[in-house]
This record gives sequence, structure tokens and C-alpha cells, in this order.
Amino acid sequence: MDATRGEGDAVVRAHRYRLGVNYTSLPVNRARCPVDHYHRDGAMRFDGNAGGAPNYEPNSFGGPAQAPEYRSPPLPVTGPADRYDHRDGTDDYTQAGDLFRLMTEAERQRLVYNLVQSLRSVPRDIQLRQISHFAKADPAYGAGVAAGLSIPASILEAAG
Repeated sequence: MDATRGEGDAVVRAHRYRLGVNYTSLPVNRARCPVDHYHRDGAMRFDGNAGGAPNYEPNSFGGPAQAPEYRSPPLPVTGPADRYDHRDGTDDYTQAGDLFRLMTEAERQRLVYNLVQSLRSVPRDIQLRQISHFAKADPAYGAGVAAGLSIPASILEAAG
């Protein structure tokens, strides 16, 4: 053991290992002011785990969102530099559509059935948003999920 650490430090590290990543949730270790770090799950989670609140962004349920006022200003390099939007120019649908078309009819029916069962309990606007993603991958994919959720084509066209 080096001179900067005593035996107490080794004990603390042992307890952190035993408690896992959530050792800071214990009342004795908890910060005295609110901390929003959005850590979820893990061993020894005993505080409700934020219930069903979303911890991702973007979301439709008032969960965390980026705060533009804390954004770093662009830095001049050989001109202004800014953040790269990884969504620009991406193709998120071709591979999903290719996979859907590779499936047998029975596999497609099981996929659509499972998606419909999962989407039944979510708000209609999220169902419509998801169906639009499926339709971009393959029109039959989106139509199958829409039919399973009893959503007429006229509503899908209006939602655009």
C-alpha cells in the first residue's frame, strides 16, 4: 500500500465493490443536494429506481432533455466548429426493411403480432410515430402493425 492511502481506503473500496455502483444511494453516502445523473438499475438498487420515468432523450414523457443554455460555444479552428449531428445523412431504414423482406411470412406475422402487443398500451401519437418508422423500412411492415392496432390508413396519412 502506498503512503497516500491508509487501511481505511482499502475498506472503503471493498465496501464499494460489495455495494456496487449504487453505493452513493445509501443515505450515509448520498449527496446533500439533489443530483440528476440518470444512473439506473444495477446491484443493490433500493430507492425505487426512478420508477418508470424515462432516462433517455428525446422522449415524449417529460424526461431529461438537453439544455441549450449549457451548450459549448463553437470554437474557431480554421473556421467555426460546432457539434456534429450524427443523424444527418444516415439511413436508418434500409437494413430494417431488408431484414423484414428476408423473413418468411410466418416470421413477419410473429414480428407484427409482438409489436402490436407491445404498442397497445402506449399513447396513440407514439403508435403513429412508430408505424411511420416501420413503413419507412417497408410499407407492408407499417401497414401490418397499423392493421393490428386498428389504425385506418386515413389516420396514418393525416399524421404524415
